[in-house]
Amino acid sequence: MTDATRETIVQLLSHMRDGKEVRDYLNRFARLDQSRFAVVKVGGAVIRDDIDGLASALAFLQTVGLSPIVVHGGGPQLDTALSDAGIATDRVDGLRVTPEKAIPVIRQALSAANIAIVDAIRACGGQAASVPTGVFMAECLDESVYGRVGEPSGVSLGLVEAAVRGGEIPVLACLGETGDGKLVNINADHAVAALVKALQPYKVIFLTETGGLLDDKGEIISTLNLASDRDRLMSADWITGGMRVKIDQIQALLDDLPLTSSVSITSPGALTQELFTHAGAGTLVRRGERLLTIARRADLDWDRLESLITESFGRPPVAGYRDTVAFERLFVTENYRAAALLTRLDDVAYLDKFAVLEEARGEGLARAVWQALVDHAPQLYWRSKTANPVNSFYFQECDGAAKTGQWTVFWRGETDLGRVPALVQRVAALPETLGRAV
Repeated sequence: MTDATRETIVQLLSHMRDGKEVRDYLNRFARLDQSRFAVVKVGGAVIRDDIDGLASALAFLQTVGLSPIVVHGGGPQLDTALSDAGIATDRVDGLRVTPEKAIPVIRQALSAANIAIVDAIRACGGQAASVPTGVFMAECLDESVYGRVGEPSGVSLGLVEAAVRGGEIPVLACLGETGDGKLVNINADHAVAALVKALQPYKVIFLTETGGLLDDKGEIISTLNLASDRDRLMSADWITGGMRVKIDQIQALLDDLPLTSSVSITSPGALTQELFTHAGAGTLVRRGERLLTIARRADLDWDRLESLITESFGRPPVAGYRDTVAFERLFVTENYRAAALLTRLDDVAYLDKFAVLEEARGEGLARAVWQALVDHAPQLYWRSKTANPVNSFYFQECDGAAKTGQWTVFWRGETDLGRVPALVQRVAALPETLGRAV
């Protein structure tokens, strides 16, 4: 094992609370057809500036039995190569105009980038196969406007699947071939979209220098549930045109994929943390589920809620729970895979249950539910067993916490600190609401 790969493993493990998360994700990924595990799109800037980090992360995935499919562009490399050849770079509708004389230069530059990625992976102890052509079938766009630029019309998976069966990471360049044998330049995002539609992968990963989508403060947006977040985000006055285009592209990708698939935007160095931890290290985007806010007890599907609680906690609610809980509001995903049940202790908002299915963790549903909860109840109390591993999240979200007996009581938004001690004791003394383990 090389030092670079060892460093990647150390980086991953340093972010683990324990080994459970990584084991859960590895088991989940291992059940997949490896040719459909993940499509990874790499831009030319990453190849230029961080090829060692890229190769180390990809080689690590191989060490744990995972085989991503890499598709790369090469914008900076093409700019340099074409400039050196005395060929001007023009763009129309975001596409690089490609005169016929540019094709040999583009082929050489993309092939060189392709081989550089393959060599770097091998230097990190991994196995990779160069597949610069032979995957994307294409039709020329208007040659009088764009030159030799093609739009994918089909995908041939033979070379890709052969590489995966041989234990190699296939590395694809964005070059296509028309029906009459012409080589054409293909936009990298269009190539990825065609490959994703054909493969139906579990993950689509964009490796970028920024490491994710950035909010108005320049900080990475950790999760994005398009079903519940898209309209709010797209109407924000700070969102840029480029970000709107990226979100539209991701929406189009996810619309062609199963609900279980997702898109991650991260950096090479953070790829392992993004893949193997619930917290992630980039932006995780899912088509998602609509978030429901239920304010009437009669509108709540109690059977589904109690099933969610039972599966999430491994213990069912106590007998009569649905009739005795002081229900105020439920924030729940439409398929009852994550929920927060809000109740009242006189004038105090109390979170009675925050339940998320194991299969839904890491999808961003919990974060969406939590955000709806705290938006509605900025002043809030709740409790958790002191040994509960989710407490690390609660400590990040609370303004204060106190341990009493088997419970840790949390609060946020409290404006009268003088009443905290009495409320902590009252919350800790509430009767148990979960029965015996199932």
